[in-house]
Parts: sequence; structure tokens; C-alpha cells
Amino acid sequence: MILEDGLLKTLSGFIVAIVLGAGSVQAQLMAPASVTGAGEALRTLSLVEADRLLIENNRDVKAARRALEASGADVIIAGARPNPVLTVGVGSINPAAGIGSGTLRDRTVDSAVRIDQPIERGGKRDLRIQVASSLREASGVDVIEVVRQQRVQMRAAYFDLLLAQGRVSLMESLLELAERTLQAAQTRHRAGDIAEADIARLEVDALRSRNDLSLAQSDRSRSRIALASLIGRESDAARLQASDSWPESTSLDTGSIDPIVERRADVRAARVRVEAARSARELARRLRTRDVSVGAVYDHYPASPANATGTGNSFGFSVSVPIFAWYGYEGEVARAESDLDAAHEALDRTRALALTDMERTRTELQSAAERLRRFDQRLLVEARRSAGYAEFAFRNGAIGLIDLLDARRVLRATEGDALQARAEHARALVTWRASVEAASTTD
Repeated sequence: MILEDGLLKTLSGFIVAIVLGAGSVQAQLMAPASVTGAGEALRTLSLVEADRLLIENNRDVKAARRALEASGADVIIAGARPNPVLTVGVGSINPAAGIGSGTLRDRTVDSAVRIDQPIERGGKRDLRIQVASSLREASGVDVIEVVRQQRVQMRAAYFDLLLAQGRVSLMESLLELAERTLQAAQTRHRAGDIAEADIARLEVDALRSRNDLSLAQSDRSRSRIALASLIGRESDAARLQASDSWPESTSLDTGSIDPIVERRADVRAARVRVEAARSARELARRLRTRDVSVGAVYDHYPASPANATGTGNSFGFSVSVPIFAWYGYEGEVARAESDLDAAHEALDRTRALALTDMERTRTELQSAAERLRRFDQRLLVEARRSAGYAEFAFRNGAIGLIDLLDARRVLRATEGDALQARAEHARALVTWRASVEAASTTD
């Protein structure tokens, strides 16, 4: 009984070491910030903080905001009324007789001051404002869509970094385990209990684990750079450390996706652009309504003995109306009709793409959640238990080296696949949630 209790305690210790060392990436991720090789503290980053930095620093989001500001200026431009035109001139200058003497007002020249005011008809100004206001609204919705797209990319990059950190942690644990096993085997070899060929196999396994660790560290560096670029913190790229845990694998009742699709920002923006194109078509048709220009003129042509034809002070009024003799804006109307058809087609295409995207995301999310549950409930448990048994049995001479290495390979592959499954589930979940969040945003 004492021997069995000792055996169980030893076996439990190995299993705990495997679980905590090779499998529990999450515990290491939640640990306090460590120190890099250059002596700089790691910059721990939560997903909430990454979202905030994305909104503040992401370059695509900033560009979308600038486009929104420009569209606001377009509304001001569209609402501007035509400015009056002031004309000042002199005429009836006789070079032979000269302009006479005296004050400027007494000179024998015909002075005229004229002002003309164009008047738009047919409600063109209101239609221009409608077009510009619709485009401004579409630009505002575009900001929401850009934020959604960039948030999906950022969160995917965040979980890619979390995945890379997990792989580094896993490879470090497996390397440590391989080196401990090699040391134990070398002790047994000196006692004549293990062959030289087995030592060579263990050395190869340790070197392979070291190579796997180097690859994992390289992937972590690339993931850090990708995340830093999205949140505008390139200077912190070498120090970024994702601190959040993996999202839980829970059943998600997505329900009908049609209402979500109709509320998605890209679909809403396409609908608003259809309204803008419809207003633009009406504006093109209203170009056939003739605008007028009214004018008033004050004329001063002093009479004098030398200028018997002088009229003194006089006033005049005029009205100008364009004559559509050669062109009646047929091209503008045809172009506006084509733009409206294109806007309808863009709306149909955007709606179809959004529906396809939501369907694909829902399918991927459900599949990833189910796959992750299998890993958590069965595969990881069995792989860790099997590896624990194999480690204990090898140290006590119960199994050969080949069986030990096979158990380690199974554990390494299972742990790696489990991490990949967590990352795929997280990506699908954040993509789905970003679409739902954007669909619920109306401002």
C-alpha cells in the first residue's frame, strides 16, 4: 500500500508538471510582465486597451474620419447660394475731344456701376444639399464600417499574438522536459542502464525542441509587429505582451442573421448612397429648369457744351435667361441614371457579401466552438495523462525510448492543435461580435 501511494503521488506529480508546464499557457500569460533580453519590461496589453488604441491611432480609422470631415464641408459648399457680380466701368471716351476738365464726376465719360444676381430655380440648391447630406451620412457610417473591419483585424492579430505566446510557452516547457529527460538518461547511461543510441535520440529530440522554440519566438515577433501596426504603437512592437485569456467556448444562439445584415454598417452606407444617387438624378433633371440672372445698372454720363449727348444720371434693369439651343443637359441626366443603377447594384452586392460573410462566420464559430470543446473535454486530458504515464514509466525503466518519444510527439501535436483551435474560435467569435456590435451602432 505504501508503495502504491508513492507511485500514485509520483505519477500525479508528473501529470501536474505536464499540465502546468506544457499545457497551461494561460497561467503564464496572466503572470506579471517579465523582462526582455534587452532589459526592458514587457508592455502588457489587454484587449480593451487595444480597442482604445485602435480608435485613437489606427491610420485607416483616421482617414475615414478625415473623409467624414470633408463630406461635412461638401454640405456647406452645396448649400451656398450664387454670389452677386459687381461690374464697374467707363465708356464713350472720345480721344479727339478728350474727357474734359473738372472733377472726376464732371469728366465727359460714361461711368457705369452694374450688379447682377444669378437666381437658381427648380429647387437645385435643396437637391444639392440632399445629395451632400446623404453622402455625409454615408461617410459617417463608413467610419463605423472601417472601425469594424480594423477591429476584426486587430483582435485577430491580438489572438495571433496570444497564440504565439502560447506556443513559446509550450515549446519552452517541452524543451525543459526534453533536457531533464536527457539528463536523467545520461545518468542511467553512466550506470549502464541505457544504450548510447538512446542518448543520441534524446539529444536529437532536445535539439528539435530548441528549433521549435526558435520558430515560435520568431512567430511571436511577427505577431507583435502586426498588432503594433494596427494600434499605431510600432515603438512598442518588441515589448508587446497580450494579457487577456482566451474567450470561453460557449454555445452562441445567433438566431436569424437577416436583421443583422440589414443593420450592418456597409449595407447601411450602400442604402444611403442609393438615396444620394436618387437625389443626384433629380438634380440632373432639374438642370433643364432655366436659371435667371437679374441685373441693375447705374449710369452717369454728364452733359456739357462739349458733350451735348450726355444723359446725366440714368438707371437700367435686365433679366438674362439661357436658351437651350444646342444642349439640354442630356449627358448629365444619362450619367445620373447610370449612377443610380450602379448604386442599386452596389447595394445588392454589399448585401449579398454581408450575408455570405455572416453565414460563413456563424458556421466557422459553431464549428470552432465544437472543436474546442472536444479538445478541452477529451483530447487534452487524455494526451496529458498518456504523456504523464510515459514519463513516469520511462524514468522507472518500464517502457523504451521510442514509446516515450511517441508520447511526447502526441502531446506536442495535441497541445499545438488545441492552441490553434482556441485561436480559430477566438477569431470567429470576434468577427461575429464585431458585426453585431457595428449593427447595433446607429450614430
